[in-house]
Amino acid sequence: MVKVVFFREGNTYYGFKEVGHAGFDEAGKDIVCAALSAMTMLIVNTIEVVWGSDVDFQMDDKTADITVKVKGALSDYSDDESKEYAISGLIYSYYLQLNDMLEDYYDYLDVDVEDIPYSQQ
Repeated sequence: MVKVVFFREGNTYYGFKEVGHAGFDEAGKDIVCAALSAMTMLIVNTIEVVWGSDVDFQMDDKTADITVKVKGALSDYSDDESKEYAISGLIYSYYLQLNDMLEDYYDYLDVDVEDIPYSQQ
């Protein structure tokens, strides 16, 4: 099972951590893992390339666990309110999409939110 925990400060989503493997099918055929990987990279690339904001992206080489944190989503670290809103909105959209996936893939996916200030990460 993949557990995805979203990081939120107040009402602002600024990142997430993905831990584990879906186990829906064998490697290379696991559509749950493929969907998560594609959506994760879409988010990272959109934030970095389209909105020009730095992404703290870490991947454990042994487990493939991923952590994504974006300071630019938070007003304490940004001076562009529209960019903050766009970044947080994209991460929140990922949260909503994964919750929709839970309807069909609840045995392979778990989604949660933690209210953790960025400074305590």
